Amino acid sequence: MIIFIDENDENIRLDNYLSGMFSDISRSKIQGFIKDGKVLVNGLEKKPAYTLKIGDKVEFDKLEDEEIKIEPQNIPLEIVYEDENMLVVNKPSGMLTHPTSIERTNTLVNALLFKYGSNLSDINGEFRRGILHRLDRNTSGLLMVAKNNLAHEFLSQQIKDRAITKKYRAVLKGNYNGDSDRIEFPIGRHPKQPHKMAVVPVKDGGKESITILKVLERFKEATYVELTLVTGRTHQIRVHTSYMKHPVYNDTLYGAGEGRVKTEEQVLQSYYLRFTKPVTGEIIELEIEPDEKLNKVLTYYRNRRN
Repeated sequence: MIIFIDENDENIRLDNYLSGMFSDISRSKIQGFIKDGKVLVNGLEKKPAYTLKIGDKVEFDKLEDEEIKIEPQNIPLEIVYEDENMLVVNKPSGMLTHPTSIERTNTLVNALLFKYGSNLSDINGEFRRGILHRLDRNTSGLLMVAKNNLAHEFLSQQIKDRAITKKYRAVLKGNYNGDSDRIEFPIGRHPKQPHKMAVVPVKDGGKESITILKVLERFKEATYVELTLVTGRTHQIRVHTSYMKHPVYNDTLYGAGEGRVKTEEQVLQSYYLRFTKPVTGEIIELEIEPDEKLNKVLTYYRNRRN
């Protein structure tokens, strides 16, 4: 398996990164694989504590007795845009973007393999065929997929250059102070809970993270907002809004608790994309309607206000 490290995974220790991918294997065993030279980074052996960098090529055969196979599954996909080189799918809430060693079925990649087979980029290995960027399991919305490696490299460069516009809708807990905001706090891996991210000083590994917030509608106990990503760190919106004491509604991982309206975790949707199309250079703009979770929460608070 070959994996290329993107900005979401930089500054993570090699053993921690692989432990997150293979959560059914002990960390000590992962460290043993690394020390035995079964994991290479850019063709070289590294120590378990090696800090990953953007563009690093992590390479290994298999880290368990049974080889992991990703099976195609006939899962319906909502395709918002498609051409010969790429597509944009509206990922539903509750679906993983790609498999893990624990969950190997019912992910977006399983569905993509059924529909497109080998007609997907393989730069990021079998676990992430076609995947350019990710959405959290319970975040819905627009997600780009590359059909070939040329398109993958072209679109990845746009992501790296911050040339792609990504906008989200969310309901936040509480009444947000102010009509707009530029939230600019560095984000890194949580020092005590590695499955979470947190605002972390740059000197301790935090990376520049910028989110533009605009209030769309106010309620007594919640605020409907638009969020534009300037950077694209893991869990960026969820971490920034939580740090501002207004976590995303129902985001129990980042402190929101369960609100009056029950939903499948965070009420957050990637609803707008603007990017340059591979090969032709045409500008593509895509926008989708609010999803079921957003409509459910907004309807509840609008009815209470009226």
